[in-house]
Amino acid sequence: MDDTDRHLLSLLQANAREPAAELARKLKVARTTVVARIARLEREGVIGGYGVRLGQRLEQAAVRAYCGLSVAPKSATAVIRALERLPEVEELSAVSGQYDYMLALRCETNEQLDALLDRIGLIEGIQHTHTSVVLSRKVDRRSAVPSSG
Repeated sequence: MDDTDRHLLSLLQANAREPAAELARKLKVARTTVVARIARLEREGVIGGYGVRLGQRLEQAAVRAYCGLSVAPKSATAVIRALERLPEVEELSAVSGQYDYMLALRCETNEQLDALLDRIGLIEGIQHTHTSVVLSRKVDRRSAVPSSG
């Protein structure tokens, strides 16, 4: 990957639906070059797919939390399977430190978060949880960024 690939990836992360001609203009390369680079990045697995980022109205209304989990030995596989079935779980990471796993949760209301945490606490194999509710985001590079031309 070179600087052009990295810049292209940055532009696609901000707006994956941006036309190849517009990407080419911003990168100062031919449209066919952009198309070929995107195809190569997809083939090489650098681009794993495209998705939808929720708009500000829905994002700002969300209740987000991080939840650290301590899991009983030999229960990890069953716990992960149970957590995968919960649509409010946006991310599950194995971590070092005090907890075995860290969950990123997204709910529509505090009541929904409360009920979700009760459900998580009842999953067989989870020994302890610790949850922190997100009050505000100070840096978020995953959000849609308006095009600066």
